[in-house]
Amino acid sequence: MFNLIIAVLCSVAVSVLLKVARKRHIAIQQAIAFNYIVALSLSWFLLKPDFKGLEFTDFIAQSENTPIFLALGILLPSVFIIMSKAVEFAGIVRSDAAQRLSLFLPILAAFLIFHETLSQSKVVGIVLAFVGLFCLLSKPNQQSAVDFRGVLGLVGVWFGYGIIDILFKQVAKSGGAFPTTLFIAFSLAACIMFIYLLFKRTPWNVASVVGGIILGVLNFFNILFYIKAHQSFGSNPTLVFAGMNIGVICLGTITGALIFKEKISKVNWLGIVFSLCAIFCLYYLDKILA
Repeated sequence: MFNLIIAVLCSVAVSVLLKVARKRHIAIQQAIAFNYIVALSLSWFLLKPDFKGLEFTDFIAQSENTPIFLALGILLPSVFIIMSKAVEFAGIVRSDAAQRLSLFLPILAAFLIFHETLSQSKVVGIVLAFVGLFCLLSKPNQQSAVDFRGVLGLVGVWFGYGIIDILFKQVAKSGGAFPTTLFIAFSLAACIMFIYLLFKRTPWNVASVVGGIILGVLNFFNILFYIKAHQSFGSNPTLVFAGMNIGVICLGTITGALIFKEKISKVNWLGIVFSLCAIFCLYYLDKILA
């Protein structure tokens, strides 16, 4: 549970950084690009990936985890770009909702792909988790209708974040090989992001580089501890999938109220209660009844 809590804290810290980025003249796309450079460096020095004496390209060609790190390397920057388009055409409220409700895909995968045992307490916990998410994502002022581009963006966000969660679970299953998988995924993500910015002819600034360094540290430890949480709860991926999403949005909601003076409605508070009940059912009640 400690690993999951650290992952949630780092994820919320990332959200806070992205929220204040504009006021600090940080270009988000530049920060994301440098974030991957930092994550790549931390992977090399802290996790010490083992290429088994092979050249980088030879390892990619021969590794059994090649589909995983290639998919992650492409999806991590791509989903960020899709998210930015979804925010532009559908609004930040709907985009954030699509990201959080992508929880449906990894929970479905927990039972169909990872063969988790479905107990009565887990069913109750999953239902409470989604009720809590809907309550937490409820906003009093809804935006206007979404056009086709907005719908495509929201579908991309929903599908992309859901697949990334499933891939991180696959990375966790690789055991001691996960440092190498992360290193290659971050390498590919950095290349894609810098090529994207190069084609856009983006003017660089120091604030974005500094922001990217901070973002990279937070993002790296967010992913690292999320993977470690999956390894700790190897037979209960639903707890990690739901706990991460619920924890981030609950803590994010409270942080928004305390730091940014955002209003929390009665429905949002009800969502926090439902979410805490969901965690109780998925972890504590499931252990008691086991």
